[in-house]
Amino acid sequence: MLDIDATLTPNKEFTRLADDERIKRTARALEANGMHTLIAENGDEAKKMVLGLVPQGAEVYTNQSKTLEKLGLFDEFDKSGHYQAVRPMVMSLDRKTQGDQIRKLRSIPEYIIGSVHAITEDGKVLVSSFGGSQLAPYAAGAAKVIWVVGAQKLVGNLDDGFRRIEEYSLPLEDERLLKAMGIHSAVGKTLIVNREVAPGRITIVLVKEELGF
Repeated sequence: MLDIDATLTPNKEFTRLADDERIKRTARALEANGMHTLIAENGDEAKKMVLGLVPQGAEVYTNQSKTLEKLGLFDEFDKSGHYQAVRPMVMSLDRKTQGDQIRKLRSIPEYIIGSVHAITEDGKVLVSSFGGSQLAPYAAGAAKVIWVVGAQKLVGNLDDGFRRIEEYSLPLEDERLLKAMGIHSAVGKTLIVNREVAPGRITIVLVKEELGF
């Protein structure tokens, strides 16, 4: 997709929370597709679930995420000293002279924790990215993947998922990136996870709250 039209505003259709039945139906589909799924009543419960899934001392890469930021998980994993935090290591390196080391650190962490942009009712997961750095560990590089997902991200099918990315997530990410780095965002690459073949590799925490983009 080309760079975003600066006049585009987020489609509020994609902020509606899924009801309990849709959440349960989606969770069953995800389980059938090899992705273990937990349901949290709120953000506090979701945070406790995530912390319970990661042993202290583990190597953890926290992907850039408004969801993790809101739940305080960046502080827990990157600043508490209880984990081998990959993100601070990456941020300390020089992109021009240590690019290979940065790519390796990002690509094969023991745990990667983040969120996604859409999940379909039949249990398919969509994640889009400008540059794609998080897609390799999500797809195969990380030993364990944990996604924390607000219930407004559940959609009917893949077409709705792509619409959600382009009509809702992208305008908000564009605004964030413009403020942070002075550049516009775009949907550079999209990962679709239809099924996970490695038992226990992916865990999804569905939260009955609006979280993230």
